[in-house]
Amino acid sequence: MFDPIAGRMSQYLDLLADRQKLVSANIANADTPGYRTKDIDFQFEFQSLAAGMDPDVIEPEGLKTKNDGNNVNVDREMRLLSENALRFNFVSQVLKGEARSMRMALKDARG
Repeated sequence: MFDPIAGRMSQYLDLLADRQKLVSANIANADTPGYRTKDIDFQFEFQSLAAGMDPDVIEPEGLKTKNDGNNVNVDREMRLLSENALRFNFVSQVLKGEARSMRMALKDARG
């Protein structure tokens, strides 16, 4: 029922949710010896998003590894959480507007 752009936005939200889970796990394991940061290549995954496919999880390059083998950078992860929240809120608002427009169009068509 939504146009193709709204469908892509829905996929975008799913990808944001996947990233949110990874970032949350990274933060939860910030003090776990040997834990390696997990992420997704967001731009690549969104451009090549196939319906129903899980994104490829990667280990970001260039992160400093502590003596215990853990490479989680909490500042980086908090930045990603904030970025994810901004993206999610923006796309959610656009989708709400799209749904509102459809409801108004249907109401006008009936009236």
